[in-house]
Amino acid sequence: MLVMVGLWLLTTPVLAQETATSSATGSAEVVTEQKIPEIKTDLTQPTVEVKNKLEAVLFENPVGELSWKNFLRHALDSAVENGVPANTAVLILLFPLVVAIVAAARHLIGIRGAGILTPSLLAVSFLATGIWAGVALFGVILLVSTLARTLLKQMRLQYLPRLALLLWMVSGAVFLSLWGASFWEFTRGIMEVGIFPILILMLLAETFIDIQSGRSGSEARAMILQTFVLAMFTSLILGWEVVQKTVLLYPELIYFGVGVFDIFMGKYTGLRLSEYWLFKKATNDDEEE
Repeated sequence: MLVMVGLWLLTTPVLAQETATSSATGSAEVVTEQKIPEIKTDLTQPTVEVKNKLEAVLFENPVGELSWKNFLRHALDSAVENGVPANTAVLILLFPLVVAIVAAARHLIGIRGAGILTPSLLAVSFLATGIWAGVALFGVILLVSTLARTLLKQMRLQYLPRLALLLWMVSGAVFLSLWGASFWEFTRGIMEVGIFPILILMLLAETFIDIQSGRSGSEARAMILQTFVLAMFTSLILGWEVVQKTVLLYPELIYFGVGVFDIFMGKYTGLRLSEYWLFKKATNDDEEE
């Protein structure tokens, strides 16, 4: 009897230890089974995730011997190896493509935008902020700029002080937007936006105010809307992974191809696509009469 009691006392700590170990192992398995949230990669920021992803494309596709067909790729590889962020090189080489798309949309199609630089900067801002966060901030800035313009018009201030006061109001509105976004889970993406895309959006408020000042209300709204749509379209192209890989692997094709396209586009002196549609509609109306 004493022997049995002694054996029971010796085996009880072992069983307890095995139970604790199995429970700890089970809890560890539950923890490891939880999905780690995916980190959003921002092409405009030289983070480790973005650099590793883009640099892996270069390292997995080594370039051959130096020739006239791949000299720009050699320069790109050398720059990345010497510390230039791969995402910075991609954006620099893709920016002429964005500007060419904006120019083609205006010169060939007939879309009325606020110049060439404004839609291009908006596209880079949307790429950095994300489409929905960028649209939300763009809407807030545009709404506050319009209301501030109406209010400041009654005060009859000089141009530069009026512009400074306008940006003061826009800054306050953006801060309140970030503060309000902290209370809802679905708007937390706005809180993660960097300062430079926000500054670009805020500084573009002056452009939109000038558009509203020199044109009628309907004409200004149409131009701002077309600028916005054009910026969203080019932002999607910038964020397309296939385009990013193409400019990394074949930078000569993208860079010099865009230059040749700009030359041929500049030689075109015919009607725009929207003008064809407008004149065709007018001709059909005359024939019906």
